[in-house]
Amino acid sequence: MKEAIKRYLERTGFGQFKPKAVLFDMDGVLMNSMPNHAIAWQRSMASFGIHMTEADAYATEGARGIDTIRNLVKKQTGKVITLEESQRMYDEKTRQFGLLPKAQVMEGALELHEKIHRDGLIICIVTGSGQRPLINRLLTEFPRVTKARLVTAYDVNIGKPAPDPYLMGMKKCGVLPQETIVVENAPLGVRAGNAAKAFTIAINTGILPDVTLWEAGADIVLSGMPELCKRWEELMESVEL
Repeated sequence: MKEAIKRYLERTGFGQFKPKAVLFDMDGVLMNSMPNHAIAWQRSMASFGIHMTEADAYATEGARGIDTIRNLVKKQTGKVITLEESQRMYDEKTRQFGLLPKAQVMEGALELHEKIHRDGLIICIVTGSGQRPLINRLLTEFPRVTKARLVTAYDVNIGKPAPDPYLMGMKKCGVLPQETIVVENAPLGVRAGNAAKAFTIAINTGILPDVTLWEAGADIVLSGMPELCKRWEELMESVEL
């Protein structure tokens, strides 16, 4: 952890790293929902004549759904659809997702939140999702998460991999980049955390190889939430370099 923090300080040019907030992505980080999302994406897009693979779903994870749809449609048909048309297609994706079995809370996530709360850091969720049922479930099942510290697809005009979602999260928490830890599992989200100059931890819970997360700019790559939970105290002890 100490070497990762040293590299982070060299990358950003900050004089110190004093974390005060942890900004979590939702899908694949707090909820084991990505397998369901991949199925829902493939089924819903096929109903509109758009081809999407499981790998596509994981590669575009973290982006606003309406942006993913507009990009796919333009690439495959050459058409530029409106936000309203894209939203209608996204609504079908949401419907398909709702038909699938309930995604489970990621192992280690709740325990990690309790450790973060114990250490006095703020918890914020930054998701590209616009699926309100899943977001409402998040607020119900994670007692340390509040609406005031939640950033969704509806809170920003430009989604991941742009830094805007994480910058909005920092604003809601009242912290600076050098006071922020981002926890992500997707390349686009890692790029967003990196661009926002936060210390970005990637947890690999999907089908993509670790190298894709390193290449996206992760400061450290871990195997999943249980490993991050196990190493949380090590991270906090490493802050004082």
